[in-house]
Amino acid sequence: MPDSNLLELPPGNTKVSTCGSARRIYNDLLAEPRGGGSRAEAREFLASQLNLAARIPSDIPLGADQLGAWMEAQALQTADRYATYLASRKAGQPRRYFSCRSHALAFLQGVAPTKLVDGAWLYGLLEHWGDVRFYPLLRTYLEELGDGDPAQNHVVIYQRLLAAHGCESLPELSDGHYQQGAIQLALARHADEFLPEVIGYNLGYEQLPLHLLITAFELAELDIDPYYFTLHVTIDNADSGHARKAVQAVLDLMPAAGDAQLFMERVANGYRLNELGINSNTVIESFHLEHALIDMLERKRVFGRQVHSDFCRIGGRTVNEWLAEPGQVPAFLRALEQFRWIRRHEDPRESRFWRLVDGADAQMFGVFSPFEKQLLEDWIAGDWLRDGGGKQRFRAYRHPVRQDTAEQAVAAARATALGQDPEVESLQAELKLLPGELRMGRLIELMAPGIHSRPVGLEATRLFTAALG
Repeated sequence: MPDSNLLELPPGNTKVSTCGSARRIYNDLLAEPRGGGSRAEAREFLASQLNLAARIPSDIPLGADQLGAWMEAQALQTADRYATYLASRKAGQPRRYFSCRSHALAFLQGVAPTKLVDGAWLYGLLEHWGDVRFYPLLRTYLEELGDGDPAQNHVVIYQRLLAAHGCESLPELSDGHYQQGAIQLALARHADEFLPEVIGYNLGYEQLPLHLLITAFELAELDIDPYYFTLHVTIDNADSGHARKAVQAVLDLMPAAGDAQLFMERVANGYRLNELGINSNTVIESFHLEHALIDMLERKRVFGRQVHSDFCRIGGRTVNEWLAEPGQVPAFLRALEQFRWIRRHEDPRESRFWRLVDGADAQMFGVFSPFEKQLLEDWIAGDWLRDGGGKQRFRAYRHPVRQDTAEQAVAAARATALGQDPEVESLQAELKLLPGELRMGRLIELMAPGIHSRPVGLEATRLFTAALG
């Protein structure tokens, strides 16, 4: 492990890059986690992020022997703050995060670039599978991948959560939404060179944050499967979970020879990387229901401006005329209200326009995705929802999707991972011809962030887990 200051940029670069290329780096590294083409750019990006992180105040102790007590104190503080939140809700306070169901679904999309590479920062350490000091970190990565079980693979769970609500096609998100994911993938690409930073990032990411607990609670209230979030509440616990393993990894990999103080300073800077980019609270606070609805309708306007009949006129104009030019959606919505096609702040089922959209016999059936319909429904309902009129429409979440409607899908995915997929069958044949070291190397290739959620990646994870013991 080099003792030099690794915040220094590669030779020939005198300017620290900004996060302006985070989305491109994210996509490049996800497509080719070991590809050489993006190696130098990923390192420069990572160096720039570490320079930004170095300016952020932090409470992490620089004494390794203090980390255990620090981690436990943080966990207890989070538990106390969550208890205060629950008491406020019991006393009648409204949800803290999500104003309505579409707000929660928009949040799931906004944090998706990070959630869809969950655990990626540890991928580059798999090469150290023979070194017992890395075992806590390797176990953390394998558990993020569900040990090859699709029902427990975090990325698969999140993919299914998005798909269940028609949210899998992400909107045009800013570069900041991809910043954390790009950091994780860049750490994976340069794990050996930036090992203390990887350890520190892992230490920060695996602590249990308050927002995770509140998110799970409020998603359940809105009848959205909270399992992805409740899974992290349990698996990141401070007693025996990933938070404890993260502390143990610092102790296990502390250099016996070399500059221990520099090691801890770099661990602390890796920890601070968690503060960069657009975080969950910012995503939550940035949501505006009417703006989101208008943006959605503006995107669809391009495809609907020529396909409506001229039979119906609203405010003296046909629907095609309303949709002909950009920027008219807000006025169109006002006209729909004025002429009572939409009855704001009432049960949406009382609105003629909603009845055109919702139901198997609706004339516009299939025009809007489930998420798009939710935006429209929540906007129409407005104060009716906030005043309690929609209570009967949302029940408390009781049965996780993975145990109900997706049960057959999970069983099918498990079967596929065990050999009923052409890629899996090819892998099994290939592995029979490889000696032990090459076999493990091949499995590692298929456990990359962009592959491990596929059947062949799940099979590779299962075999690697079994070999690791």
